[in-house]
Amino acid sequence: MNTNSNSYTIIYAAIMVVIVAFLLAFVSSSLTETQNKNIEMDTKKQILSAINVTDVKDADAEFAKYEIKDMLMQADGTLAPYTDAFQISYNGEIAENRLHVFECKVDGATKYILPIYGAGLWGPIWGYVALNDDKDTVYGVYFAHAGETPGLGAEIATPKFQSQFAGKKVLENGNVALSVVKNGKVAKPDYEVDGISGGTITSNGVDAMIKDCLKLYNPFLTNK
Repeated sequence: MNTNSNSYTIIYAAIMVVIVAFLLAFVSSSLTETQNKNIEMDTKKQILSAINVTDVKDADAEFAKYEIKDMLMQADGTLAPYTDAFQISYNGEIAENRLHVFECKVDGATKYILPIYGAGLWGPIWGYVALNDDKDTVYGVYFAHAGETPGLGAEIATPKFQSQFAGKKVLENGNVALSVVKNGKVAKPDYEVDGISGGTITSNGVDAMIKDCLKLYNPFLTNK
């Protein structure tokens, strides 16, 4: 074949594209298990952060240490063990009303960790709310985001913002009252925390995320 012809160039390019595509598909497939395991470990670290366990090196070991069990809320508000594989994301589960509750022990006391998700200014936001065994008092929270503005909305991921939630109450007269309000406008200190100055839309997103997701857990929260 004439190596200087157009047909040779086209055939050569086509063969190279097929070879490269095959190699990329092979590499992607071979790395999928490792990638999913890394995502699982990151998710577990986020869950642990809600109970103030940070700088985790071995998430599986910490899960065992705190006896964290993945449960599903039933229609009557009780919990049943979740027996399938650990989920690497809980957003879709909540959307399908498959409501997970992570039950754990901290210094011998039972804590419940609830996944939540919503939308910020530039993209998804999500997190976990840990409650004491009264199912009403916040023990800790963890929030994360996909692309909020550094120094503004991105502050939801900082300890300074998250630490405000500890000790707050979730329910008032059976309804979710835990709220993020405009900075400096807290009127109900038992339920409200200051939003981020200059990050109003992201703060509103966190407020909506808390209310929209936690109200789905109302049968569990009110089942004393």
